[in-house]
Amino acid sequence: MKSIEKALSDIRFKQKEEQIHHHTYDEELLQYEYMKNGNLEQAIPLSIKLFRGNLTGHLSDNRLSHYRYLFVASTTLSCRFCLEGGMLAEDAYNISDLYIQLMDKCTTVDEIFRLHTEMFTEYTKRMAELKKEQIYSKPVLRCIDYIHHHLHENITLNSTADYVNLSPSYLSAIFKKEMNTTLSEYVRKCRIETAQNLLKYSEYTCVEIANYLAFSSHSHFNTLFKKYTGYTPKEYRLKYFRHNWAE
Repeated sequence: MKSIEKALSDIRFKQKEEQIHHHTYDEELLQYEYMKNGNLEQAIPLSIKLFRGNLTGHLSDNRLSHYRYLFVASTTLSCRFCLEGGMLAEDAYNISDLYIQLMDKCTTVDEIFRLHTEMFTEYTKRMAELKKEQIYSKPVLRCIDYIHHHLHENITLNSTADYVNLSPSYLSAIFKKEMNTTLSEYVRKCRIETAQNLLKYSEYTCVEIANYLAFSSHSHFNTLFKKYTGYTPKEYRLKYFRHNWAE
């Protein structure tokens, strides 16, 4: 035990002297949450930033070995989050095995960088497809993509209709027919689901989450959140903060 404590003490001293830090726990969890939700637009840039950045700790004196170990850890976590998101176990494990085998053949750090982005993209795309298992028309699928990529903006029927080149009345009708809900109600549900993830896995305040997700006010966010979940945002965070991750 003493030898471990001494080693940890040496590591902490070296990190302080060389100003080496790990990226934050919230950022690490958030990239996998984006993956689990099939959000390519946010998952891939964040994964590249974290994997290729200089805040990944020190796993080996050999730079290539360092990224090999990091790749295995990242692929394992990707597999677990996708399983939690509903991916078939056999598919999730097979993808993990395949990419680790491919990584084992890499001879440069740049090859591992490219392969990691490919792995992260593969898992995220498959999770996005899982969200679209039901057969929808092309305009409705484009609406779904538009909504998920613009939750931090003001989404209206008119702006969505412009995006898919349809009249607001026609889009409203086909969206309600195929999704069994109105477009505005679907947007609210997506925002509440995203807020739940941020409350569970990040340390953003309730006010910051309300602002980020374009709620008209903090009180409006509180009211809607309680309507959908039965909890206020504060109550939800106290009950579920990192609970699933810890389990």
